[in-house]
Amino acid sequence: MRDFEYEAPTTLAEALDVLGKSNGAAKALAGGTDLIDHVRTGRLTPDVLVDVKKIDELNVLELTDAGLRVGAAVPCYRIYGCPEISQQYSALTDSARIIGGIQIQSRASVGGNLCNSGPAADSIPSLIALGAVAVIAGSNGQREVTAEEFCTGPGKNVLQPGELLVEIKFPARAANSGSHYRRFIPRNEMDIAVVGVGASVELDDSGQNFVSARISLGAVAPTPLFAQAASDALAGQPVNEESIAKAAAAAKEVATPITDMRGTAEFRTHLVGVLTERVVNAAVSRARGEAICFKPGH
Repeated sequence: MRDFEYEAPTTLAEALDVLGKSNGAAKALAGGTDLIDHVRTGRLTPDVLVDVKKIDELNVLELTDAGLRVGAAVPCYRIYGCPEISQQYSALTDSARIIGGIQIQSRASVGGNLCNSGPAADSIPSLIALGAVAVIAGSNGQREVTAEEFCTGPGKNVLQPGELLVEIKFPARAANSGSHYRRFIPRNEMDIAVVGVGASVELDDSGQNFVSARISLGAVAPTPLFAQAASDALAGQPVNEESIAKAAAAAKEVATPITDMRGTAEFRTHLVGVLTERVVNAAVSRARGEAICFKPGH
């Protein structure tokens, strides 16, 4: 591992000052579960690591009537450890429970997972499905970017040199809403999605019709995707097999997977349809207040 400087600022202003002076040669360190490996292998060669875990704004975890705020350094276990968050933002906690094992989840953050910007990242489809917005700070102030616009390519995103992800904001959940995230992996030892699907739905008071939906896909394109057409296919439609099958077909249309060691493009496209149907059905069950039979990670 190459030599680097280490800074541990305690305020957001201090962190931005260090990042701004580095000319793009600094990396923010939250959990470090990806970053340290990348530095060790030479994939990244930062001159400075800026530890952001001591900054209050990056550790906020707040659920109010206005929605949910998750600081960029909040570890996964804090998210799924809150029953109210698990109930209202189920897709997010579905993801947080499967990012590595228990030890990883005690350090890894959803903010770090987003900034790592992997096409198969488990949290990003959930962020997209739940309508999350990333709050970014820099020398020119703050700006906001939707989760579906944050990633620009494999391992790349909208963050500019000197900028820092501060928190992720989620809108308040509507009545009769539910969400779910599910991935396919070939075996427990390969902890990376072949395909991942997130979905959030809102039903009418009868629970028999979709009011709106958001469907997202992971590991089937250079970046996680918001499946707009698939989402629109459910709006105003009855909750039945035909409606959900049409949405699944639309989701398959937007997927552009590759063939690699984890699966062929044809297999991945098939999985998009299968998982979309299962995830939407699970989100519907949750919207109706029903339990689902689901083992995290499968």
